[in-house]
Amino acid sequence: MTTECSACKGTGSIILSQKECPDCKGSGKPKTISLDQLTEKDLGKLMGGGMKCPKCGGTGKISETEPCKTCEGRGKFFTCTVCQKPITKGEFCETCAKNPLVHVLGAECDTRELEVGKTYEGKVQGHANFGVFVDLNPQLRGLIHASNINFSPEIGDKIYAEIKNIASNGNIELLPRSLKDIQVVEVEKQLPRRKTTELTRYIGKLSHISGEVIQIKQTGGPTIFTISDEDGTVQCAAFEKAGERAYPEIRSETIVKVIGEPSMRNGAMQVEIRAMKQLWGGDATGIKENIEKAIDKRSEPHDIQFLVKSEVLEKLKPKMRNAAKLIRKAVFKSRPIIIRHHADADGITSAVAIERALVPLIREVGGSEADRHFYRRAPSKAPFYEIEDVTKDITFALEDQERFAQRMPLVVLMDNGATEEDMPAMKQAIIYGVDIMVIDHHHPDGTIDSMVLEHVNPAYAGGDFGITTGMIGTEIARMINPDVTDEIKHLPAVSAVGDRSAAPEAGFYKALVADKYTPEDLKNMALAVDYEAFWQRFNDGRGMMNDILNLGSNARHKQIVKLLCEQANAAITEQLEASMPNVKMQKLQNGTIVNVIDVENFAHKFTFPPPGKTSGEVHDRLCTKYDGQPVVTIGYGPDFAVLRSRGVKMNIPQIVKELHSEIKGAGVSGGGHLVVGSIKFVEGMRKEVLAKLVEKIGAAGTQ
Repeated sequence: MTTECSACKGTGSIILSQKECPDCKGSGKPKTISLDQLTEKDLGKLMGGGMKCPKCGGTGKISETEPCKTCEGRGKFFTCTVCQKPITKGEFCETCAKNPLVHVLGAECDTRELEVGKTYEGKVQGHANFGVFVDLNPQLRGLIHASNINFSPEIGDKIYAEIKNIASNGNIELLPRSLKDIQVVEVEKQLPRRKTTELTRYIGKLSHISGEVIQIKQTGGPTIFTISDEDGTVQCAAFEKAGERAYPEIRSETIVKVIGEPSMRNGAMQVEIRAMKQLWGGDATGIKENIEKAIDKRSEPHDIQFLVKSEVLEKLKPKMRNAAKLIRKAVFKSRPIIIRHHADADGITSAVAIERALVPLIREVGGSEADRHFYRRAPSKAPFYEIEDVTKDITFALEDQERFAQRMPLVVLMDNGATEEDMPAMKQAIIYGVDIMVIDHHHPDGTIDSMVLEHVNPAYAGGDFGITTGMIGTEIARMINPDVTDEIKHLPAVSAVGDRSAAPEAGFYKALVADKYTPEDLKNMALAVDYEAFWQRFNDGRGMMNDILNLGSNARHKQIVKLLCEQANAAITEQLEASMPNVKMQKLQNGTIVNVIDVENFAHKFTFPPPGKTSGEVHDRLCTKYDGQPVVTIGYGPDFAVLRSRGVKMNIPQIVKELHSEIKGAGVSGGGHLVVGSIKFVEGMRKEVLAKLVEKIGAAGTQ
């Protein structure tokens, strides 16, 4: 067995230095030519510009070399076919050459791998009056004639047999051999490696593929191994017994060599495995590196122009491209993806945009049902990655790893905050090998950035929360899969309305779809999304959300949005009829009008709108009442407060930090945008926290 020397690249020599050729002065062309001494062939080369300097061979350089010390100038290594020890020449080392050789045939081998005179390992299959049948592998059966055997082996016994003859009809005549201290040589069928994309040309023909195992699924019949190579993936089926795991030694993320027959099953390519084995050492490393390089190249995001003009988005583009590449790479590596998002119009539109781009790509790579195994979208009620969320994600991932040998997932957090509150959940995720990426527009504090693969946030490009996550998510979705542009280009406008964005980009995105959606249409969609998200709770509601966002039937879209808006507006009206009379107003020293409502005692509980939405609706009406004046609305409960503001220069994340340090024993936490957010505290310290909060609002500047 030979292997090229990596030190000298098979040349047998190492270049010590190079200098310019003294004859051609580095041109590579001959210095002088005697036409009368040229042959007809040389004359042809001269006319075609192909004459080379004889001293440097046309390189223009003279190299000083020495024999390669690694391979001793041979350019390659020889290893023993049996034990793999280094040798100087031949097939076997001195030790192995002394012992008798017994060849073990791979399951894929046929008569072309047999050689008359060589000894093979077999298994007794049956007896007849004229001899003993021996299986050399699942396909090859030979006969030891009764005249050549003087004992009666049991069925299933291992036996050594020499090939005496191979008849023209394929019959194999064997001779029994009694051997000790043998050397085993494994025999494999030597087939050229095929890529997964080439298999359609080899239907029904024995083929060789090598790649990485990315999923193992045990069915009631065969075991299905999903194999990934440089070009794509293919499912390979191996059958041992009904429902019994084939090749139990093969695990996920190992590099394997598969010999089998490609065929079409239910419109998809499948390889019927004849033989499979794990590759080790250089063979495995080389294939792994090639796969990684190919996937990295395929993962490059599409080069798009943004749907609107935005300096912030242009500055944020490198981070957005990296996020798109990481997501595409997860798809091509068949790594599960979980999108975690805030359960409101902005979070849902951003996540749905990515979903519409991802699902076709996942199905293209892994088959028509691949998104069931490799993708999940899950809303989060709290605007951060909660312990409850990460517990579910890790639990589901470990179950899938156990059942299907899948990798741990990539979790994409969208519109879900990116502050110290996320740290406990992220730390758990990292322990289990879960990677995290953040796409968000809440004000960041920088604490989690070292724990995530990427953090896309307009604050890192000179922007603020006016650039919604729905805007960012839609543009990233187009980088992932630009084919979905037409169906998702209205989602940024819906998110802008739902999050009350006043950024210039909000107007641009609304204008982009003005021919199809009026401002009232966008407002109704955002409200319907919020209303349905409340009742869906922890379900993604994919079907209904698609209808609400007009990603399915247009007729059904109009009907469901109209109905949900009627129900939502009726619920809001009922809630405000109870709440508005109980709002307490106070004008602060900086001119800010603070409106306070106890949503625990003066609002309907466990129904729509929830406390945050209720506070927002109260705030909208009071902003209309006090038009042109700075207004802050605080909706509070036993251990929380929700803030909405207009015209006040607040920094809620900073206020939270100050309250935490200034009020001992209150356990203040929370965050959000600079002027919109929520605060949590212990119930017994509510009065102190709210009093200090109002004091800080009164000290803030106004616009």
